Amino acid sequence: MSMTDSIAARPRDLFDRPLGDLRVSVIDQCNLRCQYCMPEEHYTWLPRRDLLTISEIGRLADVFVSLGVTKLRLTGGEPLIRPELPEIVRDLASRRDRGLRDLAITTNGVLLAKRARALKEAGLRRVTVSLDTLRPERFEALSRRSSHGAVLAGIRAVPEAGFTGTKIDTVVMRGFNEDELADLIEYARSVPAEVRFIEYMDVGGATGWSSSKVVSRLEILQRLTQHYAGPPIPLDEGGPAPADRYALPDGTVFGVISSTTQPFCRTCNRSRLTADGILLTCLYSLDGLNLREPLRGGASNEELRELVAEVWRARADRGAENRLAQRERGAFISLDSLRRDPHLEMHTRGG
Repeated sequence: MSMTDSIAARPRDLFDRPLGDLRVSVIDQCNLRCQYCMPEEHYTWLPRRDLLTISEIGRLADVFVSLGVTKLRLTGGEPLIRPELPEIVRDLASRRDRGLRDLAITTNGVLLAKRARALKEAGLRRVTVSLDTLRPERFEALSRRSSHGAVLAGIRAVPEAGFTGTKIDTVVMRGFNEDELADLIEYARSVPAEVRFIEYMDVGGATGWSSSKVVSRLEILQRLTQHYAGPPIPLDEGGPAPADRYALPDGTVFGVISSTTQPFCRTCNRSRLTADGILLTCLYSLDGLNLREPLRGGASNEELRELVAEVWRARADRGAENRLAQRERGAFISLDSLRRDPHLEMHTRGG
């Protein structure tokens, strides 16, 4: 099947959203303990035998690419913890002649200085690094680890390894880092990279989320307007990208992902594959399709393809919009169920 035929054959869900980008978690473990992502205590890591192997990840990538997926992002947990990550990247990169156009990774950057060059040589195209603050003491308070210097070294290693199109993801939280917006833009400019500000989301096993800690897209833009003495100009690019992109008066571009106050569910085309092979059709999904079981049970690619297509055609997820509607009605959203099941914590599903 040609790339054009594959895209035309994409399954569409109940809201006519086509199957699009795939995020693959290669491991659930992490070397940080960021409070918006990880529960405070009691981690239940997946047994090594449950993790998808290199060849299993490759087979499922073949299935998704045959259904029209052209962009694949590796996540975790922290993906750089997995020792054979360059081999995973090399195997996936070999699918470019079958329709895979983009292969990227999201990392916390702690191990990036040691691994960036090997990943570039393996065929990785782009890197996104999570960085919520430029202040070491704030970083340690949030992540419960003293790895700030390692993250900055990792970010410096990205252009040195030959990567371009780098992004920095920053979760903005009131009372923590909302006073660093301009500093982060200037830092990203120096890397060079494009910073994307992410509204604080109530998802995963972390505790302590409160709407009062959310810094909205509107407030982010107002703060930057005041600092740069002029309003950021929206860039009308269309498409299903989660970030709304803006240009400052000097042309510097940044993005805002406003999943909490202005969700993008209507155009979301993302699917997620956990490290043990569970297909999730929404970041807020409470359950998913186990693809590892039929994969290891001898299912053919065509059988796996039909399983994925069937799930996508039945998809009606609008998780962030539903969360917003509940908050606007004053409904209490309990996270107890998320804390009971490690599959539902942010560190298992790649954000």
